[in-house]
Amino acid sequence: MPSKPCRSSDGGASHAAPEAGVSRGRGDWPDPADPPADPESVARLICLRLLTAAPRTRAQLADALKRRGVPADAAQTVLGRFTEVGLIDDRMFATSWVESRHYGRGLGRRALAAELDQRGVATDQIQAAVDALSTETERATALALVDRKIASTAGQPYPARVRRLVGLLARKGYPAGLAYSVVREALGRSGQSDPPAGLDDEFTDLDDPVADD
Repeated sequence: MPSKPCRSSDGGASHAAPEAGVSRGRGDWPDPADPPADPESVARLICLRLLTAAPRTRAQLADALKRRGVPADAAQTVLGRFTEVGLIDDRMFATSWVESRHYGRGLGRRALAAELDQRGVATDQIQAAVDALSTETERATALALVDRKIASTAGQPYPARVRRLVGLLARKGYPAGLAYSVVREALGRSGQSDPPAGLDDEFTDLDDPVADD
């Protein structure tokens, strides 16, 4: 039952101090610095609340526990238990992330791998997740992205259209060779099928940067 405000000596309302084990300004989260708080209980509560809000990797949860001051041994014990019972599953996280971000945001395998790496997913799990995305699917998604933007390049010189559309795909994490091939196909279908001499060489061996989004 919520605590009732107490009346101060001047007649104004004052609120009771938070109970021990609850950090001020953070709802009812226990403060790991409080002596009565059990570190493993605090770690379990923090992890459960974060996982309830959204899926998290083990590394993300470990970082959250460290920021909250949970001792390393308690954090590792809780993270290990959560992993054993399947509450933490980085492999499933990676698979779901690839599906969601590819179909939802149109990201290519390079960008997806970079995002998973930033979230602390192991290299072999990242590789398995992005490998599940077939070359045909990645190409089809890239072509759909170009088809949605190609009208905005109408009237521009062919090289300018190519660079703009290839740049779009590069920012989404698609390699230069695939991006150029897709853009040429899309431009060909729109009636521009003859690239200027030398344009092919410009995109053959590029190693494009991968943007965050």
